[in-house]
Amino acid sequence: MELEIKDLTKKFKDKIAVENVNITLTPGVWGLLGANGAGKTTLMRMIAGIMTPTSGKIYFKGKDILKLGKEYRSIFGYLPQDFGCSRDFTVNDYLEYVAALKDMQVDETHKKINELLDILTLSEVRNKKIVKLSGGMRRRVGIAQAMLNSLKILVLDEPTAGLDPGERVRFRNFISEFSHDRIVLISTHIVSDIEYISTQNAIMKDAKILDIGTTEELVMQIKGKVWTAMIPARELPMQELKLRIINQKNEANNMISIRYFSDKSAIQNSEMVEPRLEDLYLWLFPQDYMKKGDII
Repeated sequence: MELEIKDLTKKFKDKIAVENVNITLTPGVWGLLGANGAGKTTLMRMIAGIMTPTSGKIYFKGKDILKLGKEYRSIFGYLPQDFGCSRDFTVNDYLEYVAALKDMQVDETHKKINELLDILTLSEVRNKKIVKLSGGMRRRVGIAQAMLNSLKILVLDEPTAGLDPGERVRFRNFISEFSHDRIVLISTHIVSDIEYISTQNAIMKDAKILDIGTTEELVMQIKGKVWTAMIPARELPMQELKLRIINQKNEANNMISIRYFSDKSAIQNSEMVEPRLEDLYLWLFPQDYMKKGDII
């Protein structure tokens, strides 16, 4: 089973949002990493079939998804970045409504809704109106609606936005198990959401796919460039001027441990460490260093 994206381009007037993207998605979890504005959401909307490419095609099992139509939608689930629904729906009513749109059988609908509400810890609020739920709970309702039907492909755009740490861990574990015989594409700037569960990752920047590979393969490009060191707190401002510091942590005795990029040791007693996927993200997207506290 493959989802083949071939020579895909999307232009908006004088702006190219996605440029000549080629990638073949196979079963497993795929991470789509990139800063805001990289083109991730536009790419996912085209995969969802709700946006028409300017050029190029997307094929599922060798067939154009736009020609497959209802057949494709019946095996596809999608959570957009901005999930919204009627303010008058309860959780249960909304999921039943979405199931009806997907032509699901009544018995199958009730069983699947109960299963998802349990997995996503929403059972206690199933009869509450969605508008009265917290942001994290509404996000979980969005995840549930995307997973109602008999999926082969699941596309999630920033799925853990608004989830607390415990909810994010449960979500990752669920997705890891769910993806064994399905294609799951997760777009995120929160690298920890996919670092340990992704089968493959695609890095997108300036409308193009820069690289594709496993976490281990991708981080090799910064091997030997990530260091840690312990410094007195008073030295931090000076070191920030000299080094690309990507993380810092207060320690005892007015010391600070730092993680930094460098081609060689830049501080006495520095230790070279194995790079992580989040290190690579910050190497490629330095503008995100201080923009979002949940990157690291």
